[in-house]
Amino acid sequence: MTDGTQPAPPTTRPDVPRTGGVQSLTRAFDLLETLAEAGGEAGLSELADRTGLAPATIHRLVRTLVGLGYLRQLPSRRYTLGPKLVGLGETAARQFGRWATPVLADLVAEVGETANLAVLDGDRAVYVAQVPSPHRMRMFTEIGRRVPVHCTGVGKALLSALPPADAAAVVARTGLPAVTPTTITDPDVLARELAVARERGYVLDEGEQETGVRCVAAPVAGPHGSAAVSVSGPLSRMDDTAVARIAPLVVAAGRRLGALLATA
Repeated sequence: MTDGTQPAPPTTRPDVPRTGGVQSLTRAFDLLETLAEAGGEAGLSELADRTGLAPATIHRLVRTLVGLGYLRQLPSRRYTLGPKLVGLGETAARQFGRWATPVLADLVAEVGETANLAVLDGDRAVYVAQVPSPHRMRMFTEIGRRVPVHCTGVGKALLSALPPADAAAVVARTGLPAVTPTTITDPDVLARELAVARERGYVLDEGEQETGVRCVAAPVAGPHGSAAVSVSGPLSRMDDTAVARIAPLVVAAGRRLGALLATA
């Protein structure tokens, strides 16, 4: 400086890591994600074990999140995700769905069947966007509908995007209840199907949630969480020839969505 003085050294705060992020905020979100991965409910000691944080740190974070409504303490003194997250999640899902709709519309124009987008919410899949088929007989799913992951195309695609151990943990928590005669109810059979899906890039729902409906689904790769795109239609139109044509288009749509997410 021209007057000979030196600039003061930058102040440092213990809760700001060198990456520029706020450590306490990062820890709070890590805690929420850890609780979600634990099935939505856990005790303080379990959270400390899973996160590696000191119990005193966990207690401070939990107390703050409870006060803000993002966590809720149960009578058992365990903690669960709080009601304020519901509104945030619904708004985020709607925005995500609007952003993805043009890609789904292009997919429908190519395949002629209904296209869907779903995200992983806890141990279930939630539909966040849909573009319907132009056919009079077509598939319809309500936006916001939560469905099991083991018997739906989007659900199995979401499971296939997880490490095998994490997918197995979800299945262990939810079980494999039969919804239709073709629902997979054996964990080993499902694990083998997911392994195949990881190799070829897509999964099939062979009437496992709704008899007479066939679905092709693929995961959406991206940094903002798990999502899956699918095409579904009546078995009369979704024969093997149609699936062979549709599957690579669904995979391409998943990659397109993932690329858009990566630059968002």
